[in-house]
Amino acid sequence: MAGTVLAFDFGERRIGVAVGESALRTAHPLETITARDNERRFARIGEIIAEWQPHCVVVGLPAPDAQDHPMNDRCRKFARQLEGRFGLPAELVDESYSSVVAEADLAAQGLGATARKALVDQLAAQAILHTWYARH
Repeated sequence: MAGTVLAFDFGERRIGVAVGESALRTAHPLETITARDNERRFARIGEIIAEWQPHCVVVGLPAPDAQDHPMNDRCRKFARQLEGRFGLPAELVDESYSSVVAEADLAAQGLGATARKALVDQLAAQAILHTWYARH
């Protein structure tokens, strides 16, 4: 299916966002949402959705094979909230090690810790979107 897709690397402190085009199978880091409270987080997500008009959203699942991983439940809840608030289908994708790989890539580029922290979640979201493309 052609159209825009948004991917989210959900975290309790930050949410990385990437945008892509399904027909071209491209993905680009977009931003990191740093608001801590849900009201501001979802307000910003709403603005991003209004701007990009995605046909679906993708949320990374940190440990898809682990039944008791605490972040799995939080990521599933976040995906359900996106569906409910914005009326978009949300798919879960294995994001194992996406943040670790993104962090290593940024370090290899010579970026310092502060610069890496600002970008790592966006790059993880980009990796999540690439994984989603590989499944479709």
